[in-house]
Amino acid sequence: SASPRSVPADDEDSDYHQEPYKESYKDRRRRAHTQAEQKRRDAIKKGYDDLQAIVPTCEQQDFSIGSQKLSKAIVLQKTIDYIQFLHKEKKKQEEEVSTLRKDVMALKIMKVNYEQIVKAHQDNPNEGKDQVSDEVKFNVFQGIMDSLFQSFNASISVTSFQELSACVFSWIEEHCKPQTLREVVIGVLHQVKSQLY
Repeated sequence: SASPRSVPADDEDSDYHQEPYKESYKDRRRRAHTQAEQKRRDAIKKGYDDLQAIVPTCEQQDFSIGSQKLSKAIVLQKTIDYIQFLHKEKKKQEEEVSTLRKDVMALKIMKVNYEQIVKAHQDNPNEGKDQVSDEVKFNVFQGIMDSLFQSFNASISVTSFQELSACVFSWIEEHCKPQTLREVVIGVLHQVKSQLY
């Protein structure tokens, strides 16, 4: 019988022919891995380049760094800061939209009420004529305005026009609600009535 260590010639030939195939397979895997790694690095580099192009603060000259390229850490931090800024701006705009919607709703209510008043006068032009004097009407108006001015004066700051504008809108939202105005008017009417009778 043949010695276990002896290798037939055809086996040697077989190994000789297979070895180049194994190396070629390894080379292909290594090349594919290298290409995949390069592709991944290119994608990451493009991502950072895109962030630098999109984020405004990345485009500004940073004198502490000079003309050097921004590091990845700085690009990420500036991107985070910019996203947080955008979130704050979005929240601020949403609050402004909400305030404007309230203003529109209040104006619609006022429009409907004034239309009803105009229609009532058109349907009954002589109703209530000469029943009260102009002095009484003025007293009612003055009483309403005096009541409103008390809260207005306590709420308004005139440090600047911008602050004045902000305070006016805040005062309108807080002190000029329909229910509040109704209570003011009813109180003034009761007061004037008690003075007349």
